[in-house]
Amino acid sequence: MNNPYEQEIRYNLIKILSQETNLTQRDMAKKMGISLGKANYCISELAKKGFIKINRFKVSNNKIRYFYILTPRGVEEKARLTLSFLKRKVSEYEEMKHQIRKLALEVEENRLTGILETETLDVMQRIP
Repeated sequence: MNNPYEQEIRYNLIKILSQETNLTQRDMAKKMGISLGKANYCISELAKKGFIKINRFKVSNNKIRYFYILTPRGVEEKARLTLSFLKRKVSEYEEMKHQIRKLALEVEENRLTGILETETLDVMQRIP
């Protein structure tokens, strides 16, 4: 789980587990917008790495539920992932601002040549 997408899944899963320990894997998958199989795989990986502890308990005679606990290593991983996620989002934000400025210049050039309608002014005024 080293690519940005996988790190984001790990970050979101650890964040969810730090807030709600009694969710089912199906609930977690739904909250994160991933498949149940992907959630199961990620939870297993987090447990193998010692970031979470999984406790089983009986709900009724024939049902078993799982309780997920973030370990001290998991708390450290959450902090590390949060910082990594923040850095990546700031970088994406800076790149997006650059793209917006380039597009704004292009729109302005087109507006000056009479190609675009005046409705673009509203959009242009919102650009920092």
